[in-house]
Amino acid sequence: MTYDFLIIGGGIAGVSTGAELSKLGSVLLLEAEDALAYHASGRSAALFETHYGHPVTIELNKASKEHHMSANGGVLSPRGLMFVGSATEADTFAQDVATLHLDEIGLDEARGLIPILDPYHVAMAAYHDAAWDLDTDRLVQDYVREIKANGGSVQSGARVAEITHNPGLWHVSTGTDSFEARIVVNAAGAWADHVAALAGVHPLGLKPLRRSMARMPAPGGHDVSGWPMLIGAGESWYAKPDAGAWLVSPAEEDPAEPHDAWADDLVLAEGIARYQPFVTEEVTRITSTWAGLRTFSPDRCLVLGPASDKPDFIWVAGQGGYGFQTAPAAARLVADVMAGRASDLPPEIVARLSPERFT
Repeated sequence: MTYDFLIIGGGIAGVSTGAELSKLGSVLLLEAEDALAYHASGRSAALFETHYGHPVTIELNKASKEHHMSANGGVLSPRGLMFVGSATEADTFAQDVATLHLDEIGLDEARGLIPILDPYHVAMAAYHDAAWDLDTDRLVQDYVREIKANGGSVQSGARVAEITHNPGLWHVSTGTDSFEARIVVNAAGAWADHVAALAGVHPLGLKPLRRSMARMPAPGGHDVSGWPMLIGAGESWYAKPDAGAWLVSPAEEDPAEPHDAWADDLVLAEGIARYQPFVTEEVTRITSTWAGLRTFSPDRCLVLGPASDKPDFIWVAGQGGYGFQTAPAAARLVADVMAGRASDLPPEIVARLSPERFT
C-alpha cells in the first residue's frame, strides 16, 4: 500500500498532525519507542497559558484554546499561575507581569493561595487564574482515536533506519518493514534534523535543550491540589502541584544531543537552591527525578510546512516545550497547507512558521 502521508514521530506533534491529515488521505504514523509520547511529550509540565512563549507561539496558543477547552469534552482544568520575585528582581518581575498579563497582588493574598511562601524573601507577587492544567494523555489518545477512526494506522516500536526518494514517492524502512508514501511528515522532535538528513533534506539546525524536574512530597504535608503553578521571576525556577506531590524544576536550558534524557543532579541542586529561599518549607526529600528535551529552531519559532528543497517532505518541528499548547492550531495549519486552503492564522504568522524562512 502507498500511503498519502507517512508521519515519523508519535509525540503530540505527530499524533495531532496525523489526526488532521487523516481527514485528507491515508495516514501511517511510525513511533520509534514502544509507547507514544515517550520523550518530550511524556515529560511536559502540562500547563496551558495563552501568553506563555514566543510572540508567534502565543498566536498558536490563542488559536488552540477553543479546541483545548471544548473538543471531546475539553482537556483543561483550573490551575492558576503565580510569579514571585525577591527585592533584587524588580525589573525582571515587571517584565513577566507585562508579558503574561498578570495582576500584582499583596503578600497576604499570595500566601492565601500558597501558604508556604516566605514573607521575609518574597518581595512581590502577581497572579491570574487564566492558566490550566492540560490532560496530556487524554489529548494524545483523542488524536490517536481520530487517526484510527479515519482509517489511519499507528505503529510503535518502529524506528526509521532508511529513507529514500524517487520522484513522487518516498520509501521508508525500519529495518524489518518497508513502507511507501507520497509525503513524509517529520515530527521526530529532538531527532527531526537526523530524520531530515536520512531523507537527504537540509537540516534546520534544531537545538535540543534539557530541562530537569524533581518530584517531592507535598511541602509540610499541605494539600497542594488547589495551589497555582509557581514561577520565579525570569523563569529561574518553577514549582507545580502534581497528583498530591510537588514538582520543582530549575527551568534550565542546557544544550544536549538527542537522547533519552535524564536529570542532572547538580543542575537540580542549583535550581532547588534558587527556589528554597522563597518558601518556608525546606526540601528534605526527593522521590524521583527526570528530564526532557525541549527542541528549538534557530529563531525559537515552530517550523511547520514543506521543506524548501523537497516540498513533499513536511516539517512539524521546533515545538520547544510548547507542543501541547500549540498542537491543535499547528496541526490545522499543516493540513491547510497540504489541502491548499487559506489558514485562519494571520499571513505574517504563517510566514514566520514556514521552513522557507531558513532558505
